[in-house]
Amino acid sequence: MESPSLQFAGMVRTLGGAARARGLVVPGFRSPPKVPGAERTIRTRPDGSCSVAVVVKGRPLEAVVADLIEGIIVANRLSGAEATRVRTHLWEAVVGRSHTEAA
Repeated sequence: MESPSLQFAGMVRTLGGAARARGLVVPGFRSPPKVPGAERTIRTRPDGSCSVAVVVKGRPLEAVVADLIEGIIVANRLSGAEATRVRTHLWEAVVGRSHTEAA
């Protein structure tokens, strides 16, 4: 079983690749957030770049992935139907990764 840090890194690579394939901006990702008690923070800089920090330790992988996906949605300023389509695409990338690793 992979460590949570390795799982986080793998998910970031998978989601980043899936986002880039759709022409989306991929924010920077880190762990943990600097804000005490926050499970996810998203920082948007004046230049438009974005960084997403999530708590990994002690959380289900699915919760971490959901936070990473939402970070991509926010970084690209998506909403409505387009945000839903992108979320679906990103979850499918993660599920495909999981099935590939299990094989």
